[in-house]
Amino acid sequence: MRVLVVEDEQVLADAVAKGLRQESIAVDTVYDGDSALDRALVNEYDVVVLDRDLPGMHGDEVCRFLVNDSYPGRILMLTASGEISDKVEGLALGADDYLAKPFAFAELLARVRALARRSGRPLPPVLERAGITLNPLTHSVERDGHDVALTPKEFAVLEVLMRADGGVVSAEQLLEKAWDENADPFTNVVRVTVMTLRKKLGDPPVVHTVPGVGYQV
Repeated sequence: MRVLVVEDEQVLADAVAKGLRQESIAVDTVYDGDSALDRALVNEYDVVVLDRDLPGMHGDEVCRFLVNDSYPGRILMLTASGEISDKVEGLALGADDYLAKPFAFAELLARVRALARRSGRPLPPVLERAGITLNPLTHSVERDGHDVALTPKEFAVLEVLMRADGGVVSAEQLLEKAWDENADPFTNVVRVTVMTLRKKLGDPPVVHTVPGVGYQV
């Protein structure tokens, strides 16, 4: 999953981003509306966490533009107001969900994950394939009933592969979904991460390389 956090309170934005990264979610962060729109038009995010009161382009305008442009990602709007009328107005703009500040990080995380599931083909919350069980909520992985300890990045790569449900995922797609914008597109980090992931999942291998195309589970 890849998320864009748009929040002008930099301390809050960075804290949210840090928490999401600890849950194996790739996160980019911006602090104003103009940068948010620029970033969203370059990258395809699964979820945009969008503060409503932004400097530059207002959050409402960012939301309206993305919705009118049929942006594929889901929008979680944040606001300092918890009034029902404000929630109704935000949802009327096209936001998929609405969260008032202050909020508990656990609730924001749950909402982000729920929205991400809706951004693509519907899949169950717990993913199962080839003897592997991956639970994003508990951040746990099992193979044939045995726990497998993965790093956050290995977990993120495995989740992307399992969400493909047998489809082939290219190295470029893995880099886009499991790493943030600071990742070097010419690095071999994807290959190295897949290699260590295979080793930890054990034999027989469940992560297969499709030569010249990518990887699949």
